[in-house]
Amino acid sequence: MDMDEILLECEERMEKATEHLKNELRGIRTGRASTALVEHIKVEYYGSPTDLKSIAAISVPEPTQILIKPFSPQDIKAIERAISDSNLGLTPHSDGRQLRLQLPPLSQERRLQLVTQCKKFAEECKIQIRNVRRDANKQAENSEKEGILTEDQAKECKEQIQDLTKTYEGKVDEMIENKQKEIMTV
Repeated sequence: MDMDEILLECEERMEKATEHLKNELRGIRTGRASTALVEHIKVEYYGSPTDLKSIAAISVPEPTQILIKPFSPQDIKAIERAISDSNLGLTPHSDGRQLRLQLPPLSQERRLQLVTQCKKFAEECKIQIRNVRRDANKQAENSEKEGILTEDQAKECKEQIQDLTKTYEGKVDEMIENKQKEIMTV
């Protein structure tokens, strides 16, 4: 593998890790209601776990309320059960055709728990990025052994891999900092 291929693959995998983190952070509650809180909840739908957004329309009619309208009314019980089992701390209220989720105001203690959860996600993402760095460095070493890269090229490749690692870890820190501000502001 030549240097460009190694760096390209490395960057793609680091980008995927940060995208995954971005999706995880969308599901963490802030002071306002968001459809992202519930759209990835798995509902038992005809024997297979299915994302809630695939079987219901989800909207935010008010800043502290989420409205879920199942496409098929008989799915309401399964959706209700999935939300209750999801550990979101929200109780669905059904009127037979749709579900409403009232989001209570966040206590300071709960905000701190959410920040801790965000930091855990960030650390997992950084571990993924560092694993990508390790794999890319091994590829550079193997390419050097096989004679595809010279010693200087392999060294330069490793330096560029380290630069990519620092860049993506910086992005993760920035994302977490923004999410923290979002959670902690009332």
